[in-house]
Amino acid sequence: MVSARPAVAALPAYRPGRNPADLAREIGVERAVKLASNEVAFPPLPAVVQAIAAAAGETNRYPDNGATLLTAALAERYGVEPGQLATGCGAVMLCQQLAQAFNDPGTSMAFAWRSFEMYPLLAEVAGARAVRVPLVPGQDGGPADTHDLDGLLAAIDDTTRVVFVCNPNNPTGTAVRRAALADFLDAVPADTLVVLDEAYREFVTDPDVPDGIELMRGRANVAVLRTFSKAWGLAGLRVGYLLAEDPAVAEAVRKTHVPFSVSSLAQAAAVAALASEPEVRERCVAVVTERARLTAALRERGVPVAESQANFVWLPLGERTAEVAAELEARAVITRPFAGEGLRVTVGAPAEDDVFLAALDDVLDPAPGAPARA
Repeated sequence: MVSARPAVAALPAYRPGRNPADLAREIGVERAVKLASNEVAFPPLPAVVQAIAAAAGETNRYPDNGATLLTAALAERYGVEPGQLATGCGAVMLCQQLAQAFNDPGTSMAFAWRSFEMYPLLAEVAGARAVRVPLVPGQDGGPADTHDLDGLLAAIDDTTRVVFVCNPNNPTGTAVRRAALADFLDAVPADTLVVLDEAYREFVTDPDVPDGIELMRGRANVAVLRTFSKAWGLAGLRVGYLLAEDPAVAEAVRKTHVPFSVSSLAQAAAVAALASEPEVRERCVAVVTERARLTAALRERGVPVAESQANFVWLPLGERTAEVAAELEARAVITRPFAGEGLRVTVGAPAEDDVFLAALDDVLDPAPGAPARA
């Protein structure tokens, strides 16, 4: 009998957000609202649609394996050499390539927890030990929702090859500030790679939350992850990229690249998106404005929502999380529950968020005579 490696056999399956059309059919409604996967509510940029259409005529050919045009555009945008860059099929694929490039069995990977749910899975696939450092309250008396950089530093030992710092953190939306992060980076051993996972960087509004690329410069053991899936609106095409101060880090990641995994359409779309940056920034402003409205509305309802720096908000519902998420789904609203901890809710279009708030009111404050759900 053929069997997978024990570590792989024991892996839990990754759970993507539910398809809203499937839920709508299941519960017999015309439309469901999906606020689970941190996509932007805007349609693709016009220039992106045009670029995809133009590139479609060449899909009988393999894509450029080195993503030369995209790499050059990114290098110019960030003021780095092309050799400091690696592209991949989404940032999560680059996370996997990092694990493959730097972790052997017997080594370890450290990260905050809860954070991006793929980190421990990638460590296990690489045969490495996953070191989870618990989050701490960002405010006195509040829920644990913020990186403990001192704890993360203390968790690094001779086996630690990679440390992920998700900033802003997914799923809590909180962020660590410039001075604390700079001190942390300076204290990490030179032979441990720190990866600043900045998938949501474009939504940051706090000026004290640093741009990881600025902190990367001059630090040879620091790399930064970014993606086109969120602010740039290319979630369906899967394009991510890594920048490293040391070109050898980017080279190692490129060596673990699955050939041709960034499609021709994805490369063309990403280049077109970069050229449309003013429009992307306008969209980010709209998301941030709606984030503030949604945060205020939740706080008015007594939900202690932290100040998010991403395009989602975190509802620390604790043991009520799974029940509330299920009740919201019954009302055609899809969110992302983390059982026993909290609910992550993407900032949608205003009309979508209004549907969510109305459903949440119904769940937390049921009609007279109905059983309380809160």
